Amino acid sequence: MSALTFTMKTRLDQRVDMSPLVCNKLQGLELSEIAAIELQNGKRKIRVDELFRIKGDDIQNIVIENSFFKLDFIGKQLDGGTITVHGDVGAYLGQEMKSGSIKVDGNTGIYAACEMKDGYLEIKGNTGDFLAAALPGNKQGMKGGTVLVKGNVGQRAGDHMRRGVLLIEGNAGDYCGSRMVAGTIAVMGHTGDYLGYAMRRGTLLLWNQPKLSATFNDCGSHTLAFLPILFASFNKFNSKFAKDSAAFNRVQRYGGDMSEMGRGEVLVKI
Repeated sequence: MSALTFTMKTRLDQRVDMSPLVCNKLQGLELSEIAAIELQNGKRKIRVDELFRIKGDDIQNIVIENSFFKLDFIGKQLDGGTITVHGDVGAYLGQEMKSGSIKVDGNTGIYAACEMKDGYLEIKGNTGDFLAAALPGNKQGMKGGTVLVKGNVGQRAGDHMRRGVLLIEGNAGDYCGSRMVAGTIAVMGHTGDYLGYAMRRGTLLLWNQPKLSATFNDCGSHTLAFLPILFASFNKFNSKFAKDSAAFNRVQRYGGDMSEMGRGEVLVKI
């Protein structure tokens, strides 16, 4: 069996809702039925075979070729299987993803991995704002799984994050970890202003000294036994995190946000 491959024929002016093209929703469909699926494109609908050339038969292994930034909702509610994207993608990548794997070799738009429940999401480029965050009006963002970003991320990464692991090899914008309830965010690059704003619990692992507000307390330097175990779990990923397990042998710990519960922590490499 070969991967079910969608190769884009042309780039449209309006955005495209790609949410119907996930492994669990295509299960049991013939190639002709998949070709006839209609995707929302602005105010109109467009057949899949009008937009893509289709080949392959392995529905559990989907590949999207020639992708660009107006393809939204790729991998929405994915529940098993693999999606590989060559090119950039739009907003809401992996929204409410339940299991499986998504890999993107380009950049992504806003709200990637928003309210993700489980699975693995890897982005080789940069991401927009609200990575692993909650949708507007909701109170719980990413609830589980792992997100690896090899580039930079925008503002509000991990906003309202509830559980899971967010690994960022590049820089993070303002309000990283804002209103965080639990989970782990690791940033190898630099962070912006208002780090951990109103976070209740959770852990922020940083390679560079951040700008912290007065509501974070300096708790001194520590050697923490759980960190080698945490970093050992990163060995299965193709990432700098798998090669830098000794970085956090000793850390400077800050507790906060004291304007909230104050049970969160910022751990900075010494």
